[in-house]
Amino acid sequence: MTAAATAATAAATAETAETATVEVAAVEARRRGIGVDPALLTPTPDQEELRGIVASFLAGASGEADVRRHAALPAAYDAAVWRRFAGELGVAGIAVPERHGGAGSTFGDLAVALQEAGRVLLCAPLLPSAVLGAAALLAAADEAACERYLPGIADGSVVATLAGTGGPHAAGDVRGRDTGRGWRLDGTVDFVLHGASADVVLVPADTADGRTLFAVDGGAGGLSRTPRTVLDPTRPQALLRFADAPARPVGAPGACAAATDRAHDVGRAALAAEQVGATEHALAACVEFVAQRHQFGRPIGSFQAVKHRLADLLVELEGARSVAGYAAACVDAAPAELPLAAAVAQVACGEALELAAREYVQLHGGIGFTWEHPAHLYVRRARADAVLFGTVAQHRARVAALIGLGGVVVRHG
Repeated sequence: MTAAATAATAAATAETAETATVEVAAVEARRRGIGVDPALLTPTPDQEELRGIVASFLAGASGEADVRRHAALPAAYDAAVWRRFAGELGVAGIAVPERHGGAGSTFGDLAVALQEAGRVLLCAPLLPSAVLGAAALLAAADEAACERYLPGIADGSVVATLAGTGGPHAAGDVRGRDTGRGWRLDGTVDFVLHGASADVVLVPADTADGRTLFAVDGGAGGLSRTPRTVLDPTRPQALLRFADAPARPVGAPGACAAATDRAHDVGRAALAAEQVGATEHALAACVEFVAQRHQFGRPIGSFQAVKHRLADLLVELEGARSVAGYAAACVDAAPAELPLAAAVAQVACGEALELAAREYVQLHGGIGFTWEHPAHLYVRRARADAVLFGTVAQHRARVAALIGLGGVVVRHG
């Protein structure tokens, strides 16, 4: 059997598995009374058209050479490309309500763009600004803050970020105090996505009324920002220090947790979409290479060991695509189900991308290990994503707790 025939057989098998997964998800949703229409799990013609538009733009603006060049810039992205992507294409405002300058569409539509961005490792503040920042503002239900920041987020002229995205090292230690003439923040928070270049930083801080969300302008006095050297250069992070920095409260005092928890789960669903796109790229690159690389007078893709590895990766990808789609649908259609769906998506999509990155390197042989080959960029993205919103082990433990198995010890692997 040829490599192409093997790939077709694996694709058919995976399609059957995906259909079964979607059907099981739909049955479980109905059993639990979750308001997710199974039709939401299938891309619409409009979404496929959007995918084509985004993919066409990124093909000319985010090739491998562009990614390397953009990642080396001070802000780790090209502002002109971002303005076109966010503003002209309207990607940043897809899920922002119309009353705040956005398209008022669904997160499922935004997930389509996220998947394409993840496929090419787009260097842009799409995740921190259009996803985390927008979601935190909307969840805080502060109309004044939404009116101030969301129109700029939607058209790409304002880059926002949310501090403390995951893990004890990123949680930070920031305190807020009301001076009578306004709020001031003191403390530090580390590993803030695009923290060194964001126009506005949303920061959870402890106050006398409890943990509260604040907005700090990027150029505010008393705020110092130190870029971190990180594994994934396409996803910059920074250490932020606040020393009597002026801030505006966002939402009700002491009500930070609800807003940030929601934003983090929306972020996990977004990250899952990105991971699916990156996994798709890695698999396609591997299939193309093993069909061209010859050993012993045959394409290496014709060898059974290689076929099995590609088939296994395809099955992982299809499972990841299903759970990522379900998590994206839950953002709007079933908010109560989102924490569980997002945690499951991070387990499945994170592991699929880890496997894809390994195979991307190994199936390309010696060249896959070199800095000049794009495989290493996907390895770095996979490893960095694995801790961005918590580890796979932490997501598994959260799944266990959410379904009533909190006493179960969850081991990785």
